[in-house]
Amino acid sequence: MVYINTENAVQPERYELFTGIIEEVGAVQSISPNGPGSSLTFSANKVLEDIEIGSSIAVNGCCLTATNFGADWWATDAVPETMDRTSLGFLNEGDPVNLERPLHTSGRFGGHIVQGHIDGTTNIRSIERQDDESYRFIFELKTEWEQYVCHKGSIAVEGISLTVAAVNPNSFEIAVIPHTWTATNLGGKIAGDTVNIEVDILAKYVERQLSANKQTNLEVE
Repeated sequence: MVYINTENAVQPERYELFTGIIEEVGAVQSISPNGPGSSLTFSANKVLEDIEIGSSIAVNGCCLTATNFGADWWATDAVPETMDRTSLGFLNEGDPVNLERPLHTSGRFGGHIVQGHIDGTTNIRSIERQDDESYRFIFELKTEWEQYVCHKGSIAVEGISLTVAAVNPNSFEIAVIPHTWTATNLGGKIAGDTVNIEVDILAKYVERQLSANKQTNLEVE
């Protein structure tokens, strides 16, 4: 992500940090072609409080850059890969979207480390309402990131920081409390819908370190 200041001077690439605590649910106002990619406009309120051109906002967990904004909307551009490899490609006008601004250095860290870099998409297999008015979601577990999903571990679904309630051979489960159901776009999901997944970055770092240590030991031997 490249930040352009008001003098149009390109600065070094910057990386944002999110927590998976959704600030508000906006809606898709428009989707239109923009060269090989797409331009998207979203309705919003909370995330516009300190917005400027170049600000980062996570949409369903996908970090995007504001290219324009008004009193109750903001716009962004997405390259073909983003539209093809995330759930953004399934959006239609009027669809609800989860919105979150990056964490300020003085902010409270309420979820887990979320980069806004989607690892892939998966499908909702089933949604069941529980006796305590919570909801049990079962998602397809994809082989390309299944090694990072563990019982009681963190995972971001549509940008929401959630805890894995169970892991099965080809699926994983999430318990969604009533507040999350109403305060995010999960309340509008149905079985078969496609959602964004970002696995815990800490699991990736651990895997990488173990792999590096193993290689070092092999070279020593």
